[in-house]
Amino acid sequence: MARPASCMGAVATVLVVLCAAVSSAAAQPRRPLPPNSRVIHPGRFGKRAQTLTCDFTPCVATCPKRCPEECLVVCSSCKTYCLCDFYPGFICGDPCFTGADGNNFYFHGKKDKDFCVVSDANLHINAHFIGKHDPSMSRDFTWIQAVGVRFADHRLYVGAKKTAKWNNDVDRLELAFDGAPIDVAGDIGAQWQSTDVHGLTVTRISMTNNVRVELKGVFDIMTKAVPITKEDSRVHNYGVTEDDSLAHLDIGFKFYDLTGDVHGVLGQTYRPDYVNKFNVSSSMPVMGGVASFVSSDIFATDCKVARFGRKADISMVTARAN
Repeated sequence: MARPASCMGAVATVLVVLCAAVSSAAAQPRRPLPPNSRVIHPGRFGKRAQTLTCDFTPCVATCPKRCPEECLVVCSSCKTYCLCDFYPGFICGDPCFTGADGNNFYFHGKKDKDFCVVSDANLHINAHFIGKHDPSMSRDFTWIQAVGVRFADHRLYVGAKKTAKWNNDVDRLELAFDGAPIDVAGDIGAQWQSTDVHGLTVTRISMTNNVRVELKGVFDIMTKAVPITKEDSRVHNYGVTEDDSLAHLDIGFKFYDLTGDVHGVLGQTYRPDYVNKFNVSSSMPVMGGVASFVSSDIFATDCKVARFGRKADISMVTARAN
């Protein structure tokens, strides 16, 4: 189904989250929840099941294995869903994207490779995939470890550091702007402001592993570093080892003024001429075309569908921020 052209003039929201949502619901750009539903966080209480009163009826809900710490409960059925199955633009697990049209699809990519997620005249975002190879499968298990953002002549890096034993109290996010590390104090609400680009800020959402990166008028990025748990590894045979917890990112993007020529794994779903060709009834529709999206490194703009720098004055990006 083609997306109406009028949608391109509005703010485009892309939420890229591996099913454990960012801790500040008020800060995360989300549409309203469906009627008679609740968001629960059973993982915070050390157990999978949580009892709640839903439509005046007790309901014992268990979050799906893909999102054990936060999920949506529909009261009428007491059925649970990962938030990434509901909000457009989410990416879950072995990356499952939810496009701008609300339909889910998988893009597995390849471990240790970079792929263009969004490419537009004034903005380009690559994602670096990490993963594990299962000899019994024809593909890798993959997750997004870092993103590289290009705008004007600037480069912004947000990544999860390789971590052996995960500790939620230790910050494992790595951030850099134009090659210089970004240091944000560990207090909630603490903020770093760029002295070179007006309107570029990084704000702590929680004391560790969760920040919001904004460039006024251009993008709003929520990101959280998370591990693959031993339970996830056991259930899905991910192969987590003692020396690597496969730390990766949950990400949420909100974009402003994308052009109708935008492309990339996710970006293409925001084109006015985008047509969803997936079998939406399939339990796992997979997007192919890996060769069209692969980039030579995390900041490269050389994927086959790259749009960065075309038909636009790149300096206009920072001009809008001013």
